[in-house]
Amino acid sequence: MKRARLFRVGHGIVWLLVAADLALLAWIFVTSLRDTQSIFSEPFGLPVPPQGGNWAKAWAEGGFGTAALNSVMVAALSSLVAVALAAPAAYALARRRTRTSNALTMTFALGLGVPGQVLLVPLFVGLAAVELTDSFIGLTVVYIGLAMPFTVYLLTGFFAGIPVVLEEAAAIDGASGLRAFVRVVLPVARGGLITAFLLQFIGAWNETLFAIALMTSDEKITLPVALVNFVGLQQYAGRDWGTMFAGICIILAPMVALFSWLGTRIIQGMTVGIGK
Repeated sequence: MKRARLFRVGHGIVWLLVAADLALLAWIFVTSLRDTQSIFSEPFGLPVPPQGGNWAKAWAEGGFGTAALNSVMVAALSSLVAVALAAPAAYALARRRTRTSNALTMTFALGLGVPGQVLLVPLFVGLAAVELTDSFIGLTVVYIGLAMPFTVYLLTGFFAGIPVVLEEAAAIDGASGLRAFVRVVLPVARGGLITAFLLQFIGAWNETLFAIALMTSDEKITLPVALVNFVGLQQYAGRDWGTMFAGICIILAPMVALFSWLGTRIIQGMTVGIGK
């Protein structure tokens, strides 16, 4: 009885948090359709009439159109390359249970605790030395490096859960180790690969610190940087809160759509990887 009561209380708390998050998203969307004067006079009012021009203004004047294309390109490329590099490493660590592999696995796990602020200055100096600052290639390389610890750690759990008998059967049929990995292991671990890709894509999409430090040209900034720049410009021209909330919605919309479509799959993939 006591355990069931605690379960109901925990379940209720989770639903309260979900309701609060949904209410916050709804408020941001509604506010993006209002003008600054009505927002200050009644913060939680309705958009009467709706100011649809806020979105067009944010897209055009705020540079969110170009920034959105840059974010998609950098996030997709870095996520794809990170998973392609992490998959063989994670497979090797999962299959070779030696002291060296255990030490390497622990090293990748420790990499999860390194804050990005510590890496900012050395990365900037290194990229400047090879002339990769203000470059999509440089930013993509940084995102790939930042993604490796978590991606390898996550995929190691997936590969460890794949039965070895599948590879042994492929070897009996004459498949080499590489062919068994590509034709047998990777299709079985497809759920984990997709989960790793989506999580890295979300992280790269929302990343701000390295994008601000490394990208200086207006035509090369990503969405979070475009929002920061737009807010800075509003300090001189008078803040247009409706347009700023529209910019926030432009950044949030793809992530909300992604989680609505694949949220269950992402959560299940993370749970399976950690459990194994």
